[in-house]
Amino acid sequence: MTALAALRELWLGQGGEARALEAVELTGLGPVLPSSFAVGTAAQACIAATTLAAREIGRARGGPEQRVRVDMRHAEIEFRSERYLQVNGAPAPDPWDRIAGIYRTADGWVRLHTNFAHHRDGVLRLLGCANERAAVAATLEGWKAGDFETAAAEAGLVVTALRSFEQWDAHPQGRAVAALPVLEIERIGEAPVPKWPALPAGARPLHGLRVLDLTRVIAGPVCGRALAAQGADVMLVTSPRLPSIASLVIDTGRGKRSAQLDLRDAQGREALAALVRGTDVFVQGYRPGGLAALGFSPPELARLRPGIVCASLSAYGHVGPWAGRRGFDSLVQTASGFNVAEAQAAGVAEPRPLPAQALDHGTGYLLALAVQLALLRRAREGGSWHVRVSLAQTGHWLRSLGRLPDGPAAADPTLADVLDLMEHSDSGFGRLQAVRHSGRLDVTPPGWDRPAVPLGTHAARWS
Repeated sequence: MTALAALRELWLGQGGEARALEAVELTGLGPVLPSSFAVGTAAQACIAATTLAAREIGRARGGPEQRVRVDMRHAEIEFRSERYLQVNGAPAPDPWDRIAGIYRTADGWVRLHTNFAHHRDGVLRLLGCANERAAVAATLEGWKAGDFETAAAEAGLVVTALRSFEQWDAHPQGRAVAALPVLEIERIGEAPVPKWPALPAGARPLHGLRVLDLTRVIAGPVCGRALAAQGADVMLVTSPRLPSIASLVIDTGRGKRSAQLDLRDAQGREALAALVRGTDVFVQGYRPGGLAALGFSPPELARLRPGIVCASLSAYGHVGPWAGRRGFDSLVQTASGFNVAEAQAAGVAEPRPLPAQALDHGTGYLLALAVQLALLRRAREGGSWHVRVSLAQTGHWLRSLGRLPDGPAAADPTLADVLDLMEHSDSGFGRLQAVRHSGRLDVTPPGWDRPAVPLGTHAARWS
């Protein structure tokens, strides 16, 4: 499938106006990254759709007619922006823990995600071995892959067994995901049609729209970063009790305020409720049910702030036996067949991941698209809205875009190969060199007004 066809399918499938597509210009050809999957098509299509939605919001607010331009090479590189980040002229800290990765078992393979210390320590307790790759590998050879996956899930850890597409498609969760659309938009409450303020001259389309970003790692933060690039006022809200990954905080923190609240105490919950009452969009990517247990479910949010757009991100979707299971991009790739398919296409025996966290990045842009489409519906119909996406749904969509027989032979771009796509800025961490945003509007170019800053830099209140 071409990127234009994928864009049309995304846009028209969610009720977008067909004539808006006439404003889109897609340039460049792939593959740029070495993969048998159409990563470039996915990147260009979902970033273009997100940018087109911003354009339509700007038009609805009296802004100018604009052209949407997305280059495939740029979009594909942005799908792994964290790999190219430099801080003060040096690579950003490596996000991967030393025992994270793929391991053989007695009857197959499992992938461990141990980038957070509590996940790593839990895996080591379950295995009863030292924090060394050799010790982990030797111990896992005594486990069956499915047994270890189940034991880890029951312990609240993040591990998946390797599956082929055929095995995933036969799995109850694979069947549940296959029945879902790539993104979902649902009206959850009544609210009057809001009066959108007209855009100031020269302002970007999302100027003045407030977004609370309660997400971590890549997918959710990419959503917030994309909205900030088009002018939204985005506040990242994290917990002082939860770990983070430094390089991802820096890369996805561009354009955002950063506040911290402990929602386990009443004062923190009251502060968040006060923020909610003044926001347009609430994006969350915590364990399914986690925020709902603290009083911040979508229905509760709609009661607090009629007209809000709530956005929920999960690993495996909101239905099926794995709906409550934790997960990350690398694990969803492994569980849902991508690692087997890439290895087969490359002619190698060991499981092979995609050349980017494509499910993460793709889901982030699809979430930003869904948020903006819900805002457009709110502007026409009023109401409060809930949008949902998941890494597994994005994976199912990526599969639908087709395969590239010669894709694995593509050269893997180094930083030196993509210097023309970089921007330079000061930040709370030092001087940054990072991938600039590929979704371009010709009258109001995207950009980030606020620098990336350490977590908790700002007060938890709107100006």
